[in-house]
Amino acid sequence: MYNKKTIEDVAVQGKKVLVRCDFNVPLKDGKITSDKRIVEALPTIKYLLAQGAKVILCSHMGKPKGEVNPKYSLAPVAARLTELLGQNVALTADIVGEDAKAKVAALKEGEAVLLENVRFDAREEKNDPEFAKELASLAEVYVNDAFGTAHRAHATTAGVADYLPAVCGYLIQKEIGIMGKALANPERPFVAILGGAKVKDKLNVINNLLTKVDTLIIGGGMAYTFLAAKGYSVGTSLLDEEKIDYCKDMMKKAEEKGVKLLLPIDTTIAASFPDPIDAPIETAIVDSDKIPADKMGLDIGPKTMELYAEAAKNAKTVVWNGPMGVFENPTLAKGTIAVAKALAESDATTIVGGGDSAAACEQLGFADKITHISTGGGASLEFLEGLELPGIACLEDK
Repeated sequence: MYNKKTIEDVAVQGKKVLVRCDFNVPLKDGKITSDKRIVEALPTIKYLLAQGAKVILCSHMGKPKGEVNPKYSLAPVAARLTELLGQNVALTADIVGEDAKAKVAALKEGEAVLLENVRFDAREEKNDPEFAKELASLAEVYVNDAFGTAHRAHATTAGVADYLPAVCGYLIQKEIGIMGKALANPERPFVAILGGAKVKDKLNVINNLLTKVDTLIIGGGMAYTFLAAKGYSVGTSLLDEEKIDYCKDMMKKAEEKGVKLLLPIDTTIAASFPDPIDAPIETAIVDSDKIPADKMGLDIGPKTMELYAEAAKNAKTVVWNGPMGVFENPTLAKGTIAVAKALAESDATTIVGGGDSAAACEQLGFADKITHISTGGGASLEFLEGLELPGIACLEDK
């Protein structure tokens, strides 16, 4: 899974290279509000252009559900790429039709073109072999550099690899290099911190990590199901009744394997969930076994913050996925901030897996102090589950 050929392992000069990127950028009124994903794709694109490849870029944007929808056109992305690369990147009017074929045929060495949103064709998400074949016929080499969609078996993320030599770009190489090593051969102590609302989203992750880590830390909404499994009353906190036995099993498994399983020892409570989510809210701190029947836990408490930060600081490898509380609310973001800060101050290899935890690190300005922030939320979760990702499995091994 981790030892894949990269763009440097294949000859690309003069060849047409189809590159799957993640240009699913946020837009507001047709303008890009963050070009982070485009910027992250540049090293791979620049390398290929410098090598004299004819580069055919492709990506999805949003969920147009297999129909052409101007709202999800990649036109703003083509314009931004043109600015960033200092050379024209034309957008094709279709994906595998006449315009795409003509624009690809006209490419000179060191030039790039962007195909229109691949999800405008319903066959993309169905991984239709005919569609994959048509796409592949545009090129001679396939490069996947979209880690954010590597857990999906679509035509542009996996299907085309059946018809072309397939390698990864620098972004995927970095993801599988750092995350792969952390899971396969971590420097110890290895600590994993899991947060987020629901236990059921992280079932397989918890199960897989218990076979690998020295310490597993649980925060966020899913901690209350674990606390309930210990026999504590959790008031009106988020509780997944059906998963209480699962949590008991996991605590037993941790004990059998000699893994430290840390749960919140104190909790920040309030009368109800903040509405709107960032509204001022009155809170109190109680021990985790003393949550009143009419109150709900919405963040970890200060003693827990210290406990978790200490564990992160003494680790050699830390993986973090999921916030510790309702971090969209300034009052209830303290636990998540404390964890982000502990990772930033730790000398360990620190890996933050996509989604809310990545957003928290970036908003707080800690991003440059974290070893690696994953570009894919769902993909990094499946990676932590130990699942094979279709978009990576399809690439050639070294």
